[in-house]
Amino acid sequence: MKQGSDRASLFESSALSLVGAVIVAAGSSRRMGGMDKLFASLDGKPLLAWTMEVFQNCQAIHQVILVVSEQRLGAARHLAEQQGWSKVRQICAGGERRQDSVANGLSRLSDCGWVVIHDGARPCLTSDLIERGLAEAAYTGAAVAAVPVKDTIKVVSEGLVQETLNRQKLWVVQTPQVFRFDIIERAYRQSAEEVTDDASLVEKLGQKVRVYMGSYDNIKVTTREDLAWAVLLLHNKGTHARQGP
Repeated sequence: MKQGSDRASLFESSALSLVGAVIVAAGSSRRMGGMDKLFASLDGKPLLAWTMEVFQNCQAIHQVILVVSEQRLGAARHLAEQQGWSKVRQICAGGERRQDSVANGLSRLSDCGWVVIHDGARPCLTSDLIERGLAEAAYTGAAVAAVPVKDTIKVVSEGLVQETLNRQKLWVVQTPQVFRFDIIERAYRQSAEEVTDDASLVEKLGQKVRVYMGSYDNIKVTTREDLAWAVLLLHNKGTHARQGP
């Protein structure tokens, strides 16, 4: 019980600074068979709208930068106006790599002490997941959502098993990833090395990154099959919300 109250007080202290969010939605959707997954219909509205709605309604978030492909700037601006996303301060074009897109978004945040970075293609997150990330990041300045690996993981080379890893130490990292703004800004400024997530750059600074429990429902939509699965997850989330605790 005390751990929960300590976490809450740390979150309150971190909330003294404004919290910004960078939503990364500039991917090429190569595995979607020509469909732009961010604007694909997901139970009646674009996938991106589900993600953005969570940030719009999360009280901890003060401003949002949405990063999309250059070809989708017009569509994204129209959607933001249509949906009334008042927290969106700017919609900008992404870069060649995911980390270039994140850097573009970070450069457009203003007066933020904390930043939440999230993949636009993860529409099943909750406000609680964001807020718990902020609470955990208050300890070290950096925190990532993740879930323990369920399967056995083997290292394979040329069709042969080289090693079986201890899955008790393995976690699948997700977004949101939460950072004190000065830490993530310095990480991006000092490293040009290609990475697959934002925390990797922070780790290279020698900064401790806390891991907190994410959600197995917080999937990243990368294939058409994932779209169908996301619909089921969102339906389930909506049913629980209507039923209450």
